[in-house]
Parts: sequence; C-alpha cells; structure tokens
Amino acid sequence: MVKTSATTAPTTTPAGPSSAERIRSTCAGGGGAMLAVEGVDPVSTPVHHLLDDGSFAVTIPVDAPLWAIVVSAGTAGVQAVLEMTDYAPLRLREPVRSLVWIRGGVHAVPNTDVSELLDLVAGVDPNPALLEVNSGGQSRYALMRLQIESVVVADATGAESVGLDALLQARPDPFCAMESCWLQHLESAHQDVVHRLASRLPATMRRGRVRPLGLDRYGVRLRVEATDGDHDVRLPFPNPVDDVTGLSQAIRVLMGCPFLNGLQARRVERPGG
Repeated sequence: MVKTSATTAPTTTPAGPSSAERIRSTCAGGGGAMLAVEGVDPVSTPVHHLLDDGSFAVTIPVDAPLWAIVVSAGTAGVQAVLEMTDYAPLRLREPVRSLVWIRGGVHAVPNTDVSELLDLVAGVDPNPALLEVNSGGQSRYALMRLQIESVVVADATGAESVGLDALLQARPDPFCAMESCWLQHLESAHQDVVHRLASRLPATMRRGRVRPLGLDRYGVRLRVEATDGDHDVRLPFPNPVDDVTGLSQAIRVLMGCPFLNGLQARRVERPGG
C-alpha cells in the first residue's frame, strides 16, 4: 500500500489540485480507459472526451459485443462504467496513481449526429482514433455518448465522489501534457535535482529510493520506494504557477537555489581590479 503525506504549505495556498481538477487532468492526459457493461468483457476506449453538456464522447471497437448490446438497446441506453487509469510515467513498483469511475447510461450516437460530434471533439482533442470513426467500410471504432450519473476518484488517500458541476467548472492542469516527458527526463538526466528535492523530506523518509511521481501547478510529488512500503510526498510550491517560467522558478525555490531566474551570480570585483 502506498502511504501519502505532504510538507507544510501556507494556509492561503491550496496544497494540491482539487479532485475535480485531478479528474480533468486524467481525462486530458491520454491515459488508459475501459468501458464496462454487465454481461460482456470490458473494452478499451481510445477516445474518452468530456463534453460541455456533462456527457462523455467515447469510442469502442465496432466488432466488440458491447457495441451490439448498446445498439440493440436503442434510446433506452445501457448502464455502463467508464474506468480511467492514471499511470505514473516511470516504471514504479506500484504504477497506478489514481483511478476514476464514471457511471451512467451509454447510448449510440445517431448517424446524423456523428460527424458534428467528431468535429466538436477533434477541435479540442485531435485524437488519431477519431479518423477511424464513421469512415465507411474502413470504420474501426463506433462513437457513443455516456450520460454521467456519478463520478468517483480513488488514490492512495482514499476515494471521493465528485459532483458534475464541480467537474465541468474544473480545468486540466496546464502541465499535464508535458508531465510525462518532464518526469522521465528528470529521472534519466537530472538526478541532482531529484536529490535536492529529496533533501526536503523528513530524514525518516530518505531511507528508500526517491522517484519523481507527479508534477502540477501546485507542486511536485515524489515516491519513496522503501523496504517498509511505498510513500508518496507532495512538495508544494509557495504559490500555484501557470507557465513554464513560473514552474522553473518554483522548482528552484524547492531546491533552495539562490538564483530564482537561473541567472549567474555577479562577478565580484577584486580590490584594484
């Protein structure tokens, strides 16, 4: 089991993203997702896009038995669960960072509405799988709509229900698209930075292997893989950041770097020089 904790943060600054923000980042991060209907095997959904009306546009293989069940149900739809998995970008002992379960009724999108909905989704998320929907005899995926009834997110801290209004008002983290590459590069090429960040941890938590686990506008998360189990720790930024410049400065603060903008120290003039 992974245990979690956080360093002390100012009371006026959120220590981390809200559950709704985390879900939106999971949706936008392109992680794995499965759609499950009772009586048949779950199927992978390469597209699972939250729409502004509070429903999900999802795609599934046209040859999946689940698709035939949904089509035969007509306008009544079928109860289904969409499970999204947020995996850590690194090879960790426990790679799943969180799970999201979205329960509701799933319906086939009428043929007359498919093109319009595809354009709507592609304008925000140009997923290549969209090109294999409604493409005549070459169609590989079918488009469906999942009407949300409940949303639950679970991680090492526990499970929490999230309201639809909160989910729609939240936005993905501004760094969720770059997070994977950034963390992989950090581990492979900048162990010095990892060690500086790890020095912020309590001494009792430095007895294992410290790995980069997450990055968002609120801070950095580290995973400590120790003999007594895994521990997750959040190092919060002094204030949330919204761009790469602010992110770089905030990380330098966490590292204890005296030159927040990455500038070189002034040259000290010697007497008589």
